[in-house]
Amino acid sequence: MTQTAALESFNDLSSPATLLATRRSAKPRNLVAPGPDAAQLKRILTAATRVPDHGKLFPWRFVVIGLDQRDALADLLQRAYRADVGEPHKRDIEDIERFAHTAPTLIVAISHPDPEKKIPVWEQELSAGAACMNLLVAAHAEGFHGGWLTEWAAFSETVRRAFTDDFGGIGRIAGFIFLGTSSRELEERPRPVYDDVVSDWKP
Repeated sequence: MTQTAALESFNDLSSPATLLATRRSAKPRNLVAPGPDAAQLKRILTAATRVPDHGKLFPWRFVVIGLDQRDALADLLQRAYRADVGEPHKRDIEDIERFAHTAPTLIVAISHPDPEKKIPVWEQELSAGAACMNLLVAAHAEGFHGGWLTEWAAFSETVRRAFTDDFGGIGRIAGFIFLGTSSRELEERPRPVYDDVVSDWKP
């Protein structure tokens, strides 16, 4: 089986149903060019916003980190590591540099709830998670691969402030979403047994 054929067994674009049934994330470290161009990325991010959103609050934001900003991201992550964890070792710095320069397209997804609204914050946070999922599905529908990570940086107060200051400091990082083309064959991961996760209510 060729690599192309193997990749096509996942994220099957023959119909919306097959795409959802075969959707598979890629490992961000394996994502290389090409990634979405400007028009494709706009379609992907527009689709990401079409999610359940009780109260029409739009409780999410997306920050695109361009390739020319990856060094600045690495600097931010190193500062954050020193502030939150301690002096990084050589391998920590290498991991930070690798993370910051992974994939041709990198999007920081922000959960941006409004606690003053009557809609529970939990519902607003769920909407942000749905937006991240829609983003990945839309990217796969465009023919790309994607991966959604958090890791320590998503929980760093230093990093959080850097990405939420433009939004009044409200919110937290829902994840880093990497998009591109997988350089390796996708492999299936363990999936739940249907009857273990689905049941009929018995009052």
